Amino acid sequence: MRKTFIEMLTMSAFVNLVALAVPVFTLQVYDRVIFNAGLSTLQGLAIGVVLAVLFDYAIRQSRARIMQTVALRVDADVGKRLFDKVTSLPLLHLESQTSGYWQSIFRDVDLVRNTLSGAPAILIADLPFTIIFFVIILTIATPVVPVLIVIWALYLFIAWRSSSVMNAVSQDERAAAQRRDQLIAELINGRTTVKALGLERAMRPLWVNAAAENIERASLRGSKTDNYANIGGSLSMITTVGLTTVGAIAIINQELTMGALIAANMLSGRLLGPLNQLVGTWRVYSSFRDAVNRLGDIFTSESDRIDKEMEMKRPDGEIALQDVSFRYSEDAPNVVDGIRIGIRAGGMHALVGRNGCGKTTLIKLMQGLYKPTSGRVLLDGADVSQFSRRELAEWIGYVPQETVLFAGSVRDNIAYGAPGASDEQVIEAATAAGVHKFIIDLPDGYASEIGEAGRLLSGGQRQRIAIARALVGNPSVLLLDEPSGNLDRQAEEELRETLRALAKDHTVILVTHSPVLLQGCDNLIALDKGKIALAGPAKDILPRLMGGGRPRPAQPAAAEPSPAGKG
Repeated sequence: MRKTFIEMLTMSAFVNLVALAVPVFTLQVYDRVIFNAGLSTLQGLAIGVVLAVLFDYAIRQSRARIMQTVALRVDADVGKRLFDKVTSLPLLHLESQTSGYWQSIFRDVDLVRNTLSGAPAILIADLPFTIIFFVIILTIATPVVPVLIVIWALYLFIAWRSSSVMNAVSQDERAAAQRRDQLIAELINGRTTVKALGLERAMRPLWVNAAAENIERASLRGSKTDNYANIGGSLSMITTVGLTTVGAIAIINQELTMGALIAANMLSGRLLGPLNQLVGTWRVYSSFRDAVNRLGDIFTSESDRIDKEMEMKRPDGEIALQDVSFRYSEDAPNVVDGIRIGIRAGGMHALVGRNGCGKTTLIKLMQGLYKPTSGRVLLDGADVSQFSRRELAEWIGYVPQETVLFAGSVRDNIAYGAPGASDEQVIEAATAAGVHKFIIDLPDGYASEIGEAGRLLSGGQRQRIAIARALVGNPSVLLLDEPSGNLDRQAEEELRETLRALAKDHTVILVTHSPVLLQGCDNLIALDKGKIALAGPAKDILPRLMGGGRPRPAQPAAAEPSPAGKG
């Protein structure tokens, strides 16, 4: 927006030049009109000032419209780019920060907009023109210049000092606000648990502490801001007294005229006014700088692949992991440790094991949501890292352990899996997920509203709609993480039959502890501490798992794919 800001600076130049009209008018009236009774001169000066004021109004209006344009462009451009950037960040990066942090990142766009399109931007544009006012005062009222130099130096020192102080307290206030907002988000998201178990008694001290900390930080920031703003106000009063005192002595010594002193007083307001505002507004600039740095860090962060490296038709759905290891940080132990396994296209396969053995992490690696620390994940013999996030989402459907739906209609939530999906595709996906009959029994059918996060539906209904959403694009592979967690026995059996039907032309891989679902699987892969403990046909592995005890050492991998990558 460099051109737009150049226009704004040009407008500001005219505004500051026109601002000279009133001091010059005052100077001429006191020094020439009054002593010479020049009424005709007064008339001409008055008409000139009126015209200058009208021109000033027009220029200010134009500048205001330019600033509105800046605000709209920041909202429309930066906001859109930030959304695209955040949604393209790797999942591990998104998980590394709290939800409160990501909410505050989007609020940073508002801060940037308000700074670039409001009074702070105009103040910065006006600062260079203070030199013009200083030169004019030096020309018409030289005796009072030393006073202005001293005051000017004091303002600059206070502005410099306030910058470091306000930066520190503003960062502390922001951090406290993030902690408070994070607690609020957790309370709202867990409102059912809070109400059911009466957790408000335990949570209230946490809220009181978070709110008290935020209030304390805000009060400290406010007191610092007021302190520096009050110092600036006091300096303004001292400036007037100092100029008047020194000017009066100069007038007595016939070194200065009364009109020049009055004009110098008026110009000193234009000279020192921006500096006074700078002291009080420095917190805004400090927050703006921090916001720009945070946004800059986000925009320069590595994104998921957007452009694909190679062309490949819709895959058959064969998955292979070659010595795949993964850990969440450099100093953390491996969550997945050297797994080598192959899964042929089609069929129903299950990952089993104790909690924390790496099952969920493994299916995220299969989908490309996590990048392996070492090793490769192959889809039909091709490394998944070569494909864009959008392609992988089209080829590999995913139903997470925690079902997430969005406010809107049933159709909307299913169609989110494939934007632009036709009604026929939505109905086909719902039918395949075994939820079509339930949907058509709703009062408004597919147009029925499901409420915030699908709260108007049961857990099982939400789960089925999530499966339909994963199927709407007809992916080759379907990954499900604990899909029967909210289902009763009958619903589990229905889901098993649904998945068996899908497994005829999809590769279905699920994480589950459900014996009902396990009985419908073709192959089982048992994990223990991030390693494969058992792998093979379900009819051979399931009796050993059901027999209890610790799994025996790893067996040959289930259905190792051929080198050609075809099942």
